[in-house]
Amino acid sequence: MERQLSRLQAYLGGIKYTTRLPDIEIIVDQQEEYMALRECITLGISTICLIDTNSDPDLADISI
Repeated sequence: MERQLSRLQAYLGGIKYTTRLPDIEIIVDQQEEYMALRECITLGISTICLIDTNSDPDLADISI
């Protein structure tokens, strides 16, 4: 339990002090981080995505 708690604190610890939504989200791999991209779209957060040839550029606000 302690190992799992320390792992969660390492990954999600910064979210605890967040008071508002970010203005923009930078996503490095659209295929790998598809769920994060969908969450940004749902919450209305602008996204910048580094995409590959097999990714959909229409999902991101700015595609690189």
